[in-house]
Amino acid sequence: MGARKRLMAEKLKEQKKVTSIAKLNDVPTSPRKMRLVADTVRGVEINRAIDLLKFSKREASVRLEKLLRSAVANWEAKNPDNAKELENGNVYVKTIMVGEGRTLKRIRPCPQGRAGRIRKRSNHVTVILDVKKTVEEK
Repeated sequence: MGARKRLMAEKLKEQKKVTSIAKLNDVPTSPRKMRLVADTVRGVEINRAIDLLKFSKREASVRLEKLLRSAVANWEAKNPDNAKELENGNVYVKTIMVGEGRTLKRIRPCPQGRAGRIRKRSNHVTVILDVKKTVEEK
């Protein structure tokens, strides 16, 4: 049983060497708006994803582009000998998750002396990059 656990641990270590993670917490954009932008780059090759975000009109794309560049820098730091993988277009956005962050509650005056609630939402974004597996012919 101990050998099997060690084998699984080694396999996880190998996977973590190739993947890269970047997180962005408390982004002052609603999660719904950020998910619309995140859906455009999910599963896309990294250079194409950065280009898509650069020319997008949405405000959330600026922050997401900066996060992707950070994830690329993390990937380059982990894999200094595999720089050609990035140029060849083998690095892609494996996972991109947008979760709900804290909500700031504000009050705005409404008619007839009432108070209207304003919810200023935020989100947390996590990006995981990976390398495409090359198909080896036998």
